[in-house]
Amino acid sequence: MKFLVTGAGGMIGANLALYLESQGHEVLALDHFSVGVKSNLKDFKGIVYTGDICTYNYDKLGKLDGIFHQAAITDTTVMDEKLMMSVNVDAFVKILEYAGRTGCQKVVYASSAATYGKGGVPMSEDQESAPANIYGVSKVEMEKAAKEFTSQNPGVKAVGLRYFNVYGPLEFHKKSAASMIYQLYKQISSGKAPRVFKMGEQFRDFVYVKDVVRANMKAFEYRGNDAFNVGTGLPTTFNQVIELLNRFLDAHLPTDYFDNPYDFYQEATQANMSLSDKVLKFKPIYPPEKGIADYVEWLQKQKSLDG
Repeated sequence: MKFLVTGAGGMIGANLALYLESQGHEVLALDHFSVGVKSNLKDFKGIVYTGDICTYNYDKLGKLDGIFHQAAITDTTVMDEKLMMSVNVDAFVKILEYAGRTGCQKVVYASSAATYGKGGVPMSEDQESAPANIYGVSKVEMEKAAKEFTSQNPGVKAVGLRYFNVYGPLEFHKKSAASMIYQLYKQISSGKAPRVFKMGEQFRDFVYVKDVVRANMKAFEYRGNDAFNVGTGLPTTFNQVIELLNRFLDAHLPTDYFDNPYDFYQEATQANMSLSDKVLKFKPIYPPEKGIADYVEWLQKQKSLDG
């Protein structure tokens, strides 16, 4: 099959492009490389296109069997609403229109748990959207655009995936926006005390990128038009993450707790995975302990390769 992966220089996009290629598919990779990095695709053998999703001429790519749309502004500190909507919503509609006119029957796109904002946990697909920032708003509007387009163009199916807190290989480039797991790993592996807001009992639904890739494949197989949670369904506190990292790194560093200065800080995320399990047939196979162990092994291998 022939696929396009947008945002292919990012963590999820790169892992997805590499996986699809490993399964024998023809994969086209597209990224603007303003956030994603070419080094994430150093082992990718397919064609890498550099371009802006807002202006790219997709028609030259021909007909595709599926599009995995991962490109977006994900920086929640971006306050330019016009820019956010242009990149996250308008550019997405352009991709849907390309799929419609070329006969591509499936678009799988990255939505986000940010659609729930500070809603109660566990977060379910049927609860009311309550985005806390314009990034979350853009993802709500993205899902609305998909619903409207597919209702008018039944030949195209679009499945949204509401990612929770994704972590895993190929997130180096995200720097301060990288997962909390990676941030704490960096501190502990360098001999520094891990630092978290008091008292470390905030929790997240940390989902390993290998499971996220699996969710994308399940979404491609699904024949409907819906949005689904992609998490583990398990709440994991920062204290638990630190405990696991200390164990896997054979470290015994005490935690440095400090005051949280942000009144908008999200204390908890947790996915209700029952709909994804029942309808999408997606079950995560990497609970936090297994996922973090696999990730630490990969990180330590990269460190040894880098000398």
